[in-house]
Amino acid sequence: MNSERQHAVLSASSSDRWIHCPPSVRLSEGFKDEGSSYALEGTCAHALAEYKLRKALGYPAEDPTGDLDYYNEEMEEATEGYVAYVLEQVEDAKQTCADPVVLVEQRVDFSRWVKQGFGTADALIIADGTLRIIDLKYGLGVEVSAERNPQMACYSLGALELFDDIYDIDTVSMTIYQPRRQNISQWQTLKADLLHWADETLKPAAEQAWDGKGEFSCGQWCRFCKAKTICRKRAEENLKLAQHDFKLPPELTDAEIEVILGKVDELVAWASDIKEYALQQVLSGKEWHGFKLVEGRSIRKYTDETAVAKTVEDAGFDPFERKLLGITAMQKLLGKNRFNELLSGLVEKPQGKPTLVPDSDKRPAMNTAKNDFMEVKNYE
Repeated sequence: MNSERQHAVLSASSSDRWIHCPPSVRLSEGFKDEGSSYALEGTCAHALAEYKLRKALGYPAEDPTGDLDYYNEEMEEATEGYVAYVLEQVEDAKQTCADPVVLVEQRVDFSRWVKQGFGTADALIIADGTLRIIDLKYGLGVEVSAERNPQMACYSLGALELFDDIYDIDTVSMTIYQPRRQNISQWQTLKADLLHWADETLKPAAEQAWDGKGEFSCGQWCRFCKAKTICRKRAEENLKLAQHDFKLPPELTDAEIEVILGKVDELVAWASDIKEYALQQVLSGKEWHGFKLVEGRSIRKYTDETAVAKTVEDAGFDPFERKLLGITAMQKLLGKNRFNELLSGLVEKPQGKPTLVPDSDKRPAMNTAKNDFMEVKNYE
């Protein structure tokens, strides 16, 4: 599957980071791109989605399923949903244009604003002055929004470079399709506004990033930075927050607690990153003064489960326990419709454990005991 996975220095996928923190690009250069099982899983999902979409559109396509490192029923369903969504958008475009242009895994070049800037748009639809760009996000960890999304904006700019002169585009619609988070995020902007952002924000930041200049800045964009473990700016910001640890909570003002709540997840993540970095360095031969490598706790396990079962059975005992299938496994056994028919009255979803999150979280607020009391009082 083609993409900026050829590793552009200023990639669209990392643009949120280098726009906010330009010098992070050059700081990260000495680190190997380790990759991860999550990234590989995402690559497999994209390959499968590309095949299915090309096939659905009647384009030449080769089934990659046999060569995928990751493939399961969830990926099958998620990619089917993605294809159905893109086809819905194509049909919607046909309401105003008899023959919309539909492109799959289209390489785009936005080097007019970002040196050597290129990437791959999962799906492009062009019809009657509107460019629609759709990006599949298979990841489960972080919900992604299309609103003012720099990666989507870069892809849109690249698409405008290719097609604006031909189709006279005036509106750009960007969609994130994230099936495992049940998230479809859409944002629309005028071409003129997008070009203004590109000239005033994107291009200056890209120039600084390429030259290794600008100011370091910490934020949620640090999450995927390869230099995050050794970044001094990140350490300084988190150590500022850590000073509150020397106060007991009752000594903190409400305002201080609110500040900490907004940053504590980043502090915990930073501390975890430092510990993992230090461990990997020791495993590579480095020594840290005052620390040593020891063997962690482990649990006993069978070396051969088949032999264990036979040995116990030969001794006259039953080595197995009978256990009810979990809900997911039971639904797979019965099928969704049959499952609902037989067990809908025997399944409940308990209230989740209370969790404190920012107001920006999409989940509705829980009622607290105080709110319940106020509701009863108001009712009376």
